[in-house]
Amino acid sequence: MPTVLRIKGYRFFFFSLEGNEPPHIHVEHGDKVAKFWLKPINLASSSSFRSHELTEIRAIVIEHSKTFLEKWYGYFGS
Repeated sequence: MPTVLRIKGYRFFFFSLEGNEPPHIHVEHGDKVAKFWLKPINLASSSSFRSHELTEIRAIVIEHSKTFLEKWYGYFGS
């Protein structure tokens, strides 16, 4: 479960066996979890995050999307 980024208490990561899905990033904070598609950036799923938290997380995903995609393709290949 490679961690790509830790910021503002959030941990952004992907699971090692998910290379068969389109590029995406998981985020967790405590027991809250969410998943964002990276191309295009869109919320895939969420559990326990409030709306304003998802807005903040989406902004972080947008800001770091290039890094997330580089790490995704570096790990899974293109």
